Amino acid sequence: MDIREILGVNVRKAREQRGWSQEELADRSGIHRTYISGVERGARNPTIEIIAAIAGALDLPVAVLVGSA
Repeated sequence: MDIREILGVNVRKAREQRGWSQEELADRSGIHRTYISGVERGARNPTIEIIAAIAGALDLPVAVLVGSA
């Protein structure tokens, strides 16, 4: 699994644990829902600023999102 896939799995897992839709995560992070979808599928190569925004919305350290799934 490459880093984009690991990030996607970790974002989806954290989002689902909170019972949030992609739309909810998008609203909380300020990132468009289709971009969140792309991140979760490993189709996007997000910048560190995007990863930080997602981590902030999930109230998690960035390291948790990029750590091994």
